[in-house]
Amino acid sequence: MPIEPENSGRGRPPEQNRAIVNGILWRLRCGAPWRDVPPKYGSWNSIYRRCRRWSEAGVWKTVAVTLAEVMADSGHYSIDSRAVRAHVSAAGGKGGLIDALLAARGAGSPVNFIA
Repeated sequence: MPIEPENSGRGRPPEQNRAIVNGILWRLRCGAPWRDVPPKYGSWNSIYRRCRRWSEAGVWKTVAVTLAEVMADSGHYSIDSRAVRAHVSAAGGKGGLIDALLAARGAGSPVNFIA
C-alpha cells in the first residue's frame, strides 16, 4: 500500500495499513456507516480518508488487477457456488410488479414505469 516515508509528509506518521485495510473490509462487508467501524481498526475518520485517497489514486484497481493476475498464474480461483446466498424472499413469493410487467408484455400493451 502506498505509504513511503519520503511521501508521508509532515505530522504524525500514518497508522498501520493492516488495521486500516481490515477496517475498510469490515465496513464493506457489513455495509455499516463509517462511524460504526469498531475502534480496534483505528479512527473511523482515518479509515474513511485513507479509503477515499486510495480510491482516487487507483490503488484498489491495482490491487484487484494484481490479485487477478496472481490467481490466473497460479490456477487458483476463489469462486465457489456455496458462497452465493440469496435472501429468503428470493425463493418466490406472491408476485407483484414483475408479474404485472410480464402480464402487460404478454398482452401486447406497452410497459410504463412510473417513479
